[in-house]
Amino acid sequence: MLRSLLAPLAAGLLLAGCATAPKSVSTAPNSSAFAHGMVSAADPRAADAGAEMLHAGGSATDAALAMLLALNVVEPQSSGVGGGGFMVLDDGKGHVETLDGREAAPKAATPEWFKMNGQYLSVPQAIPGGLSVGVPGNVALMAQAHERYGKLPWKQLFGPAIKLARDGFAVTPRMRQFLDRARGTAGLTADGRALYFGADGEPLPVGTTIRNPALAAFLEKLAAGGPKVFYSGANAAAIAETVSKSPRNPAPMTASDLGAYHAKWRAPVCAPYRAYRICGMGPPASGATTVSGVLGVLERFDMTALGKDSPVAWHLIAEAERLVYADRDRYLADSDFVSVPVAGLVAPDYLAARSQLIAPDRTLPAATPGTPPGAQVAQADTLTPDVPSTTHFVAVDRSGQAVTQTSTVESSFGSGLMVSGYYLNNELTDFSLVPDRDGKPVANRVEPGKRPRSSMAPTLVYGPDGKLRLAVGAAGGATIPAQVLRVIIGVIDWKLSVQDAIALPVIYAPGGTTVSVDKGGALEAMIPALKALGHDDIVVRELPLKANAVEVVNGELHGGTDPHTEGVARSD
Repeated sequence: MLRSLLAPLAAGLLLAGCATAPKSVSTAPNSSAFAHGMVSAADPRAADAGAEMLHAGGSATDAALAMLLALNVVEPQSSGVGGGGFMVLDDGKGHVETLDGREAAPKAATPEWFKMNGQYLSVPQAIPGGLSVGVPGNVALMAQAHERYGKLPWKQLFGPAIKLARDGFAVTPRMRQFLDRARGTAGLTADGRALYFGADGEPLPVGTTIRNPALAAFLEKLAAGGPKVFYSGANAAAIAETVSKSPRNPAPMTASDLGAYHAKWRAPVCAPYRAYRICGMGPPASGATTVSGVLGVLERFDMTALGKDSPVAWHLIAEAERLVYADRDRYLADSDFVSVPVAGLVAPDYLAARSQLIAPDRTLPAATPGTPPGAQVAQADTLTPDVPSTTHFVAVDRSGQAVTQTSTVESSFGSGLMVSGYYLNNELTDFSLVPDRDGKPVANRVEPGKRPRSSMAPTLVYGPDGKLRLAVGAAGGATIPAQVLRVIIGVIDWKLSVQDAIALPVIYAPGGTTVSVDKGGALEAMIPALKALGHDDIVVRELPLKANAVEVVNGELHGGTDPHTEGVARSD
């Protein structure tokens, strides 16, 4: 019955078509100027650090890096100098750059890295200890970004984080929740147990003041000596020894692995959506191709007419996700090792053809990968279950420079291994642990020096006038593109404020037949309608939602934070 009622409405939901993507990554002819800068972060203390840098005359880059450092202290479960991330930046004149600080596999890594006693480890088995640790990239990213776009002295960026680590910070409800959930990693080592757990073995209560003098001392050295303090000398040796002598899953890593690491400036991935332009991070991140791919598939449907309360609208988003995540699972990996058809995956003609596979009144029986232009090598499909944690933050300064940055140690408290008060990542579990399927190599297999595929999707959105409209990103594993999508669709198609768009529910459909909706969201009430459209396998669960954004409206900046988190936006 419901299908027959929806079909006449759905039949009229075609749009004129896709615009051709501009060739240049410069999106605005003139720089912007704002009365105040703004930051948005998942923790108020980190947002305060960013706002402090803006108030001192710093750039958006300075503010973002200060937030990264402060989050290392107050949100150790999510990110820090022991991890990596991606930065997408507008220089204030419409020129977009992207910086890859993703962790890398050590030189000793092989495709059989996660094989033990003739069996491949599961992800939960592989996470704790040394085998999952990639060479951290955040400090190298910080150094390159600051050299090109920083205004304040390097040392000044560390001030808020050092103060928080030395003088102490209070355990929040969110941190207490993560400590309880991730006891095995947070408390894997004696240092972690001493910092975050009481004598009774229980996580410290909400409101307890934690001081991390080892981290404060290390950050002081890093502030004074620059990135070489991290990638050489005592710290590099300590990381290598900690990984190699881990009580769980020891793995060969050397100080030379750290000394060889470099963050990389990469070409941004930009694609059209209606009269807008969406720019993000390319491989090894899958965020830009996934976000722009879903938007391109949706382009022919009138999402504005449907509106946010329409089951058909959410059905179409889910169907588009299923197709694009299928492409992601086949093609996306580190483009330094695998030929990734990036341009083909976001090509309007390709996405328009993929769009014809879906319909407003029924569900596609199976979502299989397509063959985008430029696809050269047949790869095996794999769905790598990146474990959610991570954090995101955004900064826009008065000159119009904008930074959207995602930072991570992968799962909660990373590998559980600790050096100088910070956790080391477990990023290598973002590789496919099984390197071959059906006689074909998996694109995202482990290789020495390779960077694992990521779902991170720091994104800049430009309006019809070519000027910045929105800087957005999210945390939460493979749900990240779905979270970013609902914000972009909310702002562009449903004319919502960025705060209202972040508060929208999330539908997550990663390629198969299962569709997840967030518990307590408006989509729960739509489940009967979604099932009538053919979505028989709907799971209601607490999705790991955590988005932050800043939008530009009539020349003014407005911040957005996820209501599921403790995040805030601050003006300078």
